[in-house]
Amino acid sequence: MQVLDGKALSVKIKDKAKEDIKVLKSKGITPGLAVVIIGDDPASHTYVKMKEKACEDIGIYSIVHKMPDDISEEKIIETIEMMNGNSNIDGILIQLPLPKHIDTDRVLQTVSAQKDVDGFHPFNVGKLILGLDTFIPCTPLGVMKLLEEYDIDPKGLDACVVGASNIVGKPMMNLLLNAFATVDICHIYTKDLKSHTEKADLLIVGVGKPNLITEDMVKEGAIVIDIGINRLQSGKLVGDVAYESVSSKCDFITPVPGGVGPMTIAMLLENTIKSAWSRLS
Repeated sequence: MQVLDGKALSVKIKDKAKEDIKVLKSKGITPGLAVVIIGDDPASHTYVKMKEKACEDIGIYSIVHKMPDDISEEKIIETIEMMNGNSNIDGILIQLPLPKHIDTDRVLQTVSAQKDVDGFHPFNVGKLILGLDTFIPCTPLGVMKLLEEYDIDPKGLDACVVGASNIVGKPMMNLLLNAFATVDICHIYTKDLKSHTEKADLLIVGVGKPNLITEDMVKEGAIVIDIGINRLQSGKLVGDVAYESVSSKCDFITPVPGGVGPMTIAMLLENTIKSAWSRLS
């Protein structure tokens, strides 16, 4: 069994990003990332601080717009439109989830497709489905980079994606299809989850349910990618996969923490730099 070390790979990606930023700055461009965060959700604020620090570490200019829970949708739209027009901002990130009174789809679609470094805009989603160059959601993109680093080619593999969110599951499915894997996607209404997972050469799980995937649900020699991150009452962080038992059965597995998580932030930085390069075209 080999551990897929996302933390180590993210360091390599950040080192390359620093070199790219030096070149961009020599051409008068400092990549800029703007984040909108609404409310006081502790997990969201933790994620945003991690993103801020990552930007600072490699030389990306970042700004955070902190807004109260009761802010109007129109005020959020106004702020996004202001950032769309700011030539110093290359990427705009809306920290999810948003308060219930806000139309999340409308807010995400207000972000300029050219600055949509999260890859959530319908324009970019459509290009992903077609296999065209675009901004790809950071977590699925991080998974593909991790597979590539360890010379794991999805072509011809039977892949199973557990979780069908717009942020992770659906784009993951499309990336795997574009890589010529045969993809089975499962969700909350799937009957007999085990019957799907136990056949997979490549199993990717991201639903936010601790230890959902147990040893008996995994094929011998499988590649297991655990996107879930859950904090137990004890304070311990665990994934959606029962790591100890499953790891003894598979050939490759991601740890939690230290697997896909660091890759998500690394891909956000990479997408922001990609957007900054487009200023030269």
